[in-house]
Amino acid sequence: MLKLNLQQRQPNTLNVDLECQPGELLALVGPSGAGKSTVLRCIAGLQSPQQGFIECHGTKWFDNIQSINRTPQQRRVGMVFQNYALFPHLSVRDNIQIALDVEQQRDKYSVEKLLEKVNLSGFEQRYPSQLSGGQQQRVAIARALARQPEVLLLDEPFSAVDKVTRRKLYLELNSLRQDLAMPMILVTHDLDEAAMLADQISVIHQGKTLQQGSPEQVLYHPNNTAVAKQVDARNIHSGILIEHEGQLKIQWHDYLFTVAEADRFTKNQQIHWTISPAKILLHQRVRPSKGVHENPVSGIIYNKMTLRGITTILMEIENTNGQQLQMDLPEHVANRNQLQLGETIAVSLLAEAIHLMKD
Repeated sequence: MLKLNLQQRQPNTLNVDLECQPGELLALVGPSGAGKSTVLRCIAGLQSPQQGFIECHGTKWFDNIQSINRTPQQRRVGMVFQNYALFPHLSVRDNIQIALDVEQQRDKYSVEKLLEKVNLSGFEQRYPSQLSGGQQQRVAIARALARQPEVLLLDEPFSAVDKVTRRKLYLELNSLRQDLAMPMILVTHDLDEAAMLADQISVIHQGKTLQQGSPEQVLYHPNNTAVAKQVDARNIHSGILIEHEGQLKIQWHDYLFTVAEADRFTKNQQIHWTISPAKILLHQRVRPSKGVHENPVSGIIYNKMTLRGITTILMEIENTNGQQLQMDLPEHVANRNQLQLGETIAVSLLAEAIHLMKD
């Protein structure tokens, strides 16, 4: 297991607390300059924080109190950089060979085994300039694995390839990681990428860890509005909890919403709430839904977009002074219901899908 707590004030503020289990992939997400790559550099020993500790499988790699600071060579870390950092004058074989230890170099099949692992068998004699971006990335991964690392660090490894290649590499990484019993940390600014690949997501903003949890927890149950904004949560609104018919409900303008998680809060408490666009239920004209009585609202469609089979509807809710909601529907549902700009539609906000936040 990899555990760390990093703190520093200069030159950039850092206050990061992370944990990653063996075989687990942890994605670090946040805006550019948030400190994600700095965390990787600290783990690899390329940069030292002012305070804190880094511990891998029970062994301290850094601890300012105990004056422990292992060199990069003493830390068994495999690292894949954003630009792959392959040596252009060396063949694929030599790029990988250079990372092998003496004992591995005696095994003439070491490089072949690694290339087979990343589906590049037969490419030993090629040079980086003769490889596609995706192939270069796989060589970089093979070289990182050549060190027999205890931790694998991936610094935005997909950003340099096109979308088609990226999707193929997602599948390859997902297959590869099933055989890797080590903590893996992926730095990415792509939330879809993080949700697809990661077991855990850690949100970092301005050098500080805001939340770590499963993709479901972080993306749909953010701790607060700061996290919600960083993960691009939609439909963030404020309200007050009032007691109605023996239950705590959200008062939002003229609406009273039943919620499933009100037990954590108190009466008359100001809260923020959010709901995923995919979890708003359209009252279909062609097939009336059983959920039409659960937190129903109506509004006017003022924008409509379709991408890859998903239609996004932006609606202005009645009696809310212009407040808006976003809803995502399968394209065939939008077409079947003939949803048009300017018309009024009704939807339900399912109680179990509404997430409450204190701030």
